[in-house]
Amino acid sequence: MSQRSYRGMSAEERLAERRERLVSAAYTLYADLGFPETTIEKLCTLARISNRAFYECFSGRNELLQAVHDRCVQETVLAVLKSMEQAPETPTGRVEVGIAAYISFVTEDRRRAKILHLEVRRAGDYLTRSRQHSVAVFTQIIETNIFDLPEATKANQHLLALGVIGAMQELLTEWVLADDPPDVDHLIDTAIHIFHRSFAT
Repeated sequence: MSQRSYRGMSAEERLAERRERLVSAAYTLYADLGFPETTIEKLCTLARISNRAFYECFSGRNELLQAVHDRCVQETVLAVLKSMEQAPETPTGRVEVGIAAYISFVTEDRRRAKILHLEVRRAGDYLTRSRQHSVAVFTQIIETNIFDLPEATKANQHLLALGVIGAMQELLTEWVLADDPPDVDHLIDTAIHIFHRSFAT
């Protein structure tokens, strides 16, 4: 038996549409108000759904934040990889372009930067695994492109790549929190400088 439709939408389509509205609402509220201050009621009001419908989509605010965070990561990875495809065919060139693409894309929308580098931390242990996964993805991108770097030090390259990612995270956290944020170009130049200093002999 086929499921009854409402306004031309199946039950699955309605659920997906409500989830999308909640993700969009969370993207704004978690960034503007902050994760701790954003209640389910506020999310439902902005998404124009009932509290009951919320729990048909997500188990709670944490799961919704994870969905928003994971999407931000996916979009950022795609932007970085797309830029690196057009980068100079050298390990240094690819990584420099990747770093610039990461910082540029994340800072294009302050909401994205705040969710990725501040609000996800404020969610506590729940999102630790998602954070670790995103760090691992970007660390692997660097490792993949520096394994044959002639001037690379013989130190543990995985840990060095992890250190570069950590430095970029702190630079972007500073950008989000500062009353007078540093220029994005300065963030990029600093991150690239850290990369070169990390892998130089």
